[in-house]
Formats: sequence, structure tokens, C-alpha cells
Amino acid sequence: MDGMSGPYVIRGFVSLPEAELMWRFSRSSGPGGQHVNTSDSRVELSFDLAKTEALPEVWKARALERLAGKLVDGVLTVRASEHRSQWRNRETAAVRLAALLAEASAPPPKPRRATRIPRGINERRLREKKQRSDTKRGRSGRDWG
Repeated sequence: MDGMSGPYVIRGFVSLPEAELMWRFSRSSGPGGQHVNTSDSRVELSFDLAKTEALPEVWKARALERLAGKLVDGVLTVRASEHRSQWRNRETAAVRLAALLAEASAPPPKPRRATRIPRGINERRLREKKQRSDTKRGRSGRDWG
């Protein structure tokens, strides 16, 4: 693409494969006055996640599972129409797609290791709680005036 500031990196050394991106342009609603009626500034970017060879298999499997609700026949589509210029909408769409894929293909978080609260800390908490309740009980104005 001429003048695009790619390649759009997904994570590490993997980036969006230019050859596998399918672009569609259409008229956008929104800002732009009469200009909007004549220019195809809305961008639709599709990426065939199911058939791609650009992603490592593990990532691909993860992404297919996590994005299942957004996919149509294994194809992921993002739209951008917030800018008046097609070029900026293209940028937005590509960045959005890269971010989606990065998030969807990320490794699952490490499981949390359960740890016990040290007894001393628990006892201190209970002691402070009791002190606080005594302080507050002492404030009830029954024996005043």
C-alpha cells in the first residue's frame, strides 16, 4: 500500500501480512459535509484467520477460539469510519485488527498460587477491628449530659 505506515506488528516478530488483508471502501456517514457523499472514506478490513499462515499455530488456535463470536466463516472484519480521510481510516482499521489479534492470541495468564495469610497479620487485623469498635461504642451519647 502506498504511504501506509505498516507493517502492523501483532506481537514480537509477527505482523499483519499485507498480502492477506482484504480492503473494502464505501461511503461513510458522519462528518465531512458534502464531501462525504462523493468519497469512499469508510474502510472495512477483512482478514481470513482460519486460512492464514502468518500466525504461529498456537496463536491461531487461541485466536479462533477467543474471537469465535466475531468471525464469519473464519474471517475477522473490522470497520473504521471515524475520520474524514480514507487513509486515516485505513490506519485505524489496521491498528484495530492488529490489537484484536494480539489480545486474542496472547497466552493465558498464569494461574494464581494460593497463599495463606500469616497468623500474626490476621490477629493484628482482628485486634485493630476490636479497638475500632470499642472507640465507636464509646462515642454513643447515652451517658452524655
